[in-house]
Amino acid sequence: MSDLLEPGRHRAAGLDDEGLWNALLQVERAWLAACRTTEQSRAASTTDRAAPRADGAVVADLDKALAELDTAIANGVPRPAVEAVESAGSPVVELVRILRSLVGDEYVHRGLTSQDVLDTALMLLAKDALGRVDTYLTLTAASLAELARAHRETVMAGRTLTQYAVPVTFGLKVAQWLVGVLDARDAVRAIELPVQVGGAAGTRSLLGESTDVPDAVVDAFAAELGLQSALPWHTRRTPITRIADVLAEACAAAGVIAGNVLFLGRPEVGEVRERRSAAKGTSSTMPQKANPVLSVLIRSAALQVPPLVGHLHTCSALAVDERPDGAWHAEWPAFTRVLTLSVTALSQTADLVGGLEVDAAKMAQRAQEAAGELLAERGTGDDPAEYLGSATAFVDRVLERWDRG
Repeated sequence: MSDLLEPGRHRAAGLDDEGLWNALLQVERAWLAACRTTEQSRAASTTDRAAPRADGAVVADLDKALAELDTAIANGVPRPAVEAVESAGSPVVELVRILRSLVGDEYVHRGLTSQDVLDTALMLLAKDALGRVDTYLTLTAASLAELARAHRETVMAGRTLTQYAVPVTFGLKVAQWLVGVLDARDAVRAIELPVQVGGAAGTRSLLGESTDVPDAVVDAFAAELGLQSALPWHTRRTPITRIADVLAEACAAAGVIAGNVLFLGRPEVGEVRERRSAAKGTSSTMPQKANPVLSVLIRSAALQVPPLVGHLHTCSALAVDERPDGAWHAEWPAFTRVLTLSVTALSQTADLVGGLEVDAAKMAQRAQEAAGELLAERGTGDDPAEYLGSATAFVDRVLERWDRG
């Protein structure tokens, strides 16, 4: 990843290697805390007079290990050398080695496998990304609703297949953008983010050897992280592909807006443009230019995300055996790239729409000049505003949906 070749990537801070390392640490800590919580509950509820003493000792050991881990994390757990990560094939092996050197090896990571930790850490990154995307979609929707309301009756030329069609309103165009944004937000909010706990081959064998309430440990683990408890999904990769799918939908909604702004902002059209500022959109050689950089970058993301999502579906189809040999590994860069692109593009979209400049007079002028073509379907008349069909009613329906929340 490159800040120089990915303008705006700073908007996705926390979804980089440092964010992943912190998520991995959070997962290992949550697992230890879940084991401790479950053992404590067990010790308190048992009716066996001998068992509480044994369980109490385990709880005390887990308390000690958890306190030591918290201290280590607070002091900063060093990231492993890149050569060590390559030798292990994933960052988790080195993570566990480092933590066990700091805390001891009796309880750290016991019952988990590397895929459990990394998949769950990726769910934490996704949770962060989806939360931000939800916020940006809501900001975008609020701005679009304001524009749709203000331009409910602003007549403009409708265009199909690049040519004049019939009259529409700018409010209707914006209302359709708003529907796409709201649909994407609904999809984002419906996503489930499960923890991954399967152990070596999806059977939770070692966890079952360690406790007689393995499901309770998994439930407590999920609660610690604010994720959902679930069956192991080592080779059932729908949690990954569904997250990617909804983010692709959100980026597509943003891409539609950006593409329209790019066209309507051309000098020969001039009906809509990005808000201008002295520092934005300048050219290295042409002083007169004010390039629509936000729209360009949003469109770029909308073009990049779908192939990455297709790649993730391909990886999902090749997730063989009880844990995959390469297909899982091939997900990592694509999935994190989808998260980063989506957060960046949706943040840029909120800024774009919030600063959109609309030239209603230019729209009306062009519609009137093209009245003969715009009213050709009707076969009569010279006022485009008299041939709008249900345009304003459609705007009202969309605004009602937005107003309902």
